[in-house]
Amino acid sequence: MTFSLLARDPETGALGGAAATGNLSVGAWVLRASAGVGISASQGHFPSTLWGEDVLTELANRVAPEQAMQTIVSADRGRASRQLLVLNNGGSGAAFSGEDNIPAMSERVQPGLCAGGNMLLKPGVIAATVEGYMTSNASFARRLLAGLFSGAKAGGDARGLMSAALLIVAPDSPPIDLRVDFADAPLRSLEELIIRTEAEDYEAWRRALPTRASP
Repeated sequence: MTFSLLARDPETGALGGAAATGNLSVGAWVLRASAGVGISASQGHFPSTLWGEDVLTELANRVAPEQAMQTIVSADRGRASRQLLVLNNGGSGAAFSGEDNIPAMSERVQPGLCAGGNMLLKPGVIAATVEGYMTSNASFARRLLAGLFSGAKAGGDARGLMSAALLIVAPDSPPIDLRVDFADAPLRSLEELIIRTEAEDYEAWRRALPTRASP
C-alpha cells in the first residue's frame, strides 16, 4: 500500500522522511518525527499511527531502535497487518513487516537510512528507492523525493499513487512538513511544493523562525 524512506542527512544531521501510497493522505497516516530524537514511518494493510508516535517516545528515552521497535510491535495483537520503520538521531534504524501485509513486501536498513514498503508492484521497488536517494546530489529534500521517484519508476504501489509526503526535522531548523493528500500525479505536486519552500524569500522567512536550538 505504501513505500517510505527515512534518512539522516550526514551534512546537517537533519532527519527526513518521504512516503507515497495509492491511498489518501499518506503524510497524516505514516510519517512522525521529533527533532533530535528520531523519525518513523508506520504503515501497512491496517496501519497504526500509535506505533509511529510510541516508538519515538522510546527513542527519546534513549532506547536503541531495534529494542524500541520490538517493544512497540510485541505489545500489539494486530502486528501481523502492520509495518514499521524507525531511524534514530544518530542514523541507526530498524524495520518490521507483519506477515499479513499484502505482497510484495520489502525493507532495507543501513547506516543513516531505512526504507520499506508493502503492496508493492515488485520487491525491487525499495532497492530502487534507496538507490535514487543515494545517487542524488541535490538538497536533502530533493534527495528524498528522488528516492520516491526512483521507487515509483521501479513499480511503486501496485495500485498506482494517490498521495505523497515529505517531513524534515532538525533542532536548528523549523520543520518542513509537506503533504499532497490527493492528486493524479502526487510526486510532481510534491516536487512543486519543495521548489516553493526552497525559494529565496520563503527560505529567508523560515530562517527567522524559532527553533529548538534557538527558541
